Amino acid sequence: MDAKNLELCKQLRHDLHRHPELSNQEVWTKQHLISFLKANTSLEIVDNGLWFYAIYHAGKDKKNIAFRADFDALPMQETIDLPYASQFRGVSHKCGHDGHAASLAGFALEIDQQGADKNIYFLFQHAEETGEGAVQCASFIREHNIAEIFAYHNLSGMILKSVNIIDGTCFCASKGMTIHMDGSPAHASEPEKGANPAFAIAKIIDSIAGLISPENTKGMVLCTVIQVNIGEKAFGVSASSGDLLLTIRALYEPELDKLQKSLEDIALVQAEKYNLKVKISFNDGFPETANDKQSADKIRQVSKAKGFQLIEMQEAFRASEDFGYYLKQTRGAICFIGNGADYPPLHSFEYDFPDEIIETAVELFKGLAEL
Repeated sequence: MDAKNLELCKQLRHDLHRHPELSNQEVWTKQHLISFLKANTSLEIVDNGLWFYAIYHAGKDKKNIAFRADFDALPMQETIDLPYASQFRGVSHKCGHDGHAASLAGFALEIDQQGADKNIYFLFQHAEETGEGAVQCASFIREHNIAEIFAYHNLSGMILKSVNIIDGTCFCASKGMTIHMDGSPAHASEPEKGANPAFAIAKIIDSIAGLISPENTKGMVLCTVIQVNIGEKAFGVSASSGDLLLTIRALYEPELDKLQKSLEDIALVQAEKYNLKVKISFNDGFPETANDKQSADKIRQVSKAKGFQLIEMQEAFRASEDFGYYLKQTRGAICFIGNGADYPPLHSFEYDFPDEIIETAVELFKGLAEL
């Protein structure tokens, strides 16, 4: 990677880090990235409101491929002392999307200067953390006949600058599930005269272990209790409403659907038993992200040719990633680039994206563009 381009990208990353914005609020972030590309490239830029993409045109008869980066931040306080620390209280880039966006911008600079024999689309996406961004961008794949799409995610616990890849599922499907139950209040001395959701919610929680037992599933299935909120702090009143918040997760989407259906059925049975009304809602939904083997093999091929340390992952990363929405539309793959074996984990207060891996990502993308 050109040394000047690398320095520009590091500075861009630091600028983005200073101005973190939450999902669907990335106004400054998007505009700053557009301004950077306009100032440093001659690429066509298409602004789609919350997100945008840039295009390198090689010719109408050439193949169309895409590379994607996300750019939203997290609702976390910046607690480490950085010269480019977040200027916004309670918001910071603790997942490294500032680095992802800077890497894709660096790749755009290199392609603009060096050329390519494919039409390359540089997709800058909002709202990955909530799972909303890729859903809104997925039509981009069909509209532009994208034959293949690639991305990377930084990950701690992996050797610095190593490229880590797996065929098939690499990120789990997941969603947040809220089970709300309404009954009726009563005096605490006469609970039988009301309808208290506590026992119903307890029965749902008690069922979880059986539902996610490896004996009953093909792949990994998880159900994590996030919050239980029943009644009020009033010792004279029997509770009349309650919320159970769960995150359900599975290696395979059909098993996530099965877990969801089982929990819904149990909630309905318990609601009827205890004379309760039940309402179930969902948020932060993510699909299974499954790599196409041919695309994953291209990442392997480039990594070996570039001399990167290539590591075959033995299992999928448990977290979720909305890149899976693109892989439902076309071929593609996402890999991990290591932050270091002992590097602070993602979504921790001590984390900051390591600038050293920007060049690795750019060179990987350049190699993929050449295949």
